[in-house]
Amino acid sequence: MTLECFKAYDIRGQVPDQLNEDVAYAIGIAYASFLGPERVVVGHDMRLSSPDLTKHLVEGLTDAGVEVTHIGQCGTEEIYFATEHFEMDGGIMVTASHNPKDYNGMKLVREGSRPISGDTGLDDIRKMAEEWLAGDRSRSVSAKKGSVTPLAHRDAYLDLLMKHVNLGTLKPLKIVVNAGNGAAGPVLDGLADRLPFEFVRLHHEPDGSFPHGVPNPLLVENRTPTADAIVAHEADLGIAWDGDFDRCFFFDEDARFIEGYYIVGLLAEAFLQRDPGAAVVHDPRLTWNTVDIVDAAGGRAVMSKTGHAFIKERMRIEDSVYGGEMSAHHYFRDFAYCDSGMLPWLLVTQLMSDRGQSMAQLVDERMALFPASGEINRRVEDAVAVLDAIESEYRDHAESVDHTDGLSMVMGDWRFNVRMSNTEPVVRLNVESRGNETLMQAKTQEVLSLLGGEPA
Repeated sequence: MTLECFKAYDIRGQVPDQLNEDVAYAIGIAYASFLGPERVVVGHDMRLSSPDLTKHLVEGLTDAGVEVTHIGQCGTEEIYFATEHFEMDGGIMVTASHNPKDYNGMKLVREGSRPISGDTGLDDIRKMAEEWLAGDRSRSVSAKKGSVTPLAHRDAYLDLLMKHVNLGTLKPLKIVVNAGNGAAGPVLDGLADRLPFEFVRLHHEPDGSFPHGVPNPLLVENRTPTADAIVAHEADLGIAWDGDFDRCFFFDEDARFIEGYYIVGLLAEAFLQRDPGAAVVHDPRLTWNTVDIVDAAGGRAVMSKTGHAFIKERMRIEDSVYGGEMSAHHYFRDFAYCDSGMLPWLLVTQLMSDRGQSMAQLVDERMALFPASGEINRRVEDAVAVLDAIESEYRDHAESVDHTDGLSMVMGDWRFNVRMSNTEPVVRLNVESRGNETLMQAKTQEVLSLLGGEPA
């Protein structure tokens, strides 16, 4: 059998057809066989299928002799934190992030919260799990069954988050926080007791039935509740998260959604002020604003293939202080080179407080200098053929062509990237220009006409 739930850098599939109790158990056996760990930390998000999948995953691990530390319902970054902080041999998070509610998945790391991707062992784990499910028991269970120990990790995790802000200078901001009925709510409650902010809570309680829709703020229709609450409560800032809160999304005081691209530049500048000359890793989808800021600050802008496993690997190679993706993933050297959905907004509130500026004032100039389309998704029948056709159309006029991730082409005062998703059957387009909103909009429509397909 072939396990279709294994993707490029995580596990994601429909329950129960692609991911179920038997598959979860086999993954536990295979993970233990591949890594040979003594201690592994496990946690899960709020999806209705997550506790049961986690139970069978843990059974597979313990049957293989692994000592499991269970931190219960949490966000993905809490697994990253616990793996590194408590010096575990590995960690597994059961989550499907922002996918529909009938999906689930897993994110796997080894010691030091180093990601396990297709290039670093995920394919091997898939093959071992497939063999187990096919009846090959050569990787038999251990003679000594492992145990399961609960761990109250959250206070230590919150302590680490708080080290990144200066309580003495934070202003008493009013912030709309929309957890999307995901896993972020309990963490926000823990931070509320430590911060001078007034939180306006939306969709706060974890609920895997997703009564207000899938927690994915990239979907335009999901932004309205946050925007409306900012206006109604005259808030200084709005923040929304996906289900496992490894991404956070920003709204300014006028309820305007701020593309993650501009937050990357903002945080890159802040980190380079602390660490001049450091490397900043970014993805290829939108680049000009980030490179311009990093160059001006005397840093090194390093481009990496999109995806958390690739960004983290490149950050370790470069000893990068910070890495960012326009999809609202932000990575920090001081957080085991991992992504966090809590650190970005804490750092932004620190910048707002220190500079005496609003969210809009922090990003307006950069948005005008490098207007961007935001990511546009299309379902197409033959993605490879579509990308080839687009490259052929523009090749003779392009200043540069790059295939680091999909197709990136620079066309004078505008550029674009079009790539196939690693997690969904869609093609994603991003377009930006140098200070010309009209040009960017026109070229976005031009490339979309070549792309074809249906909105996704």
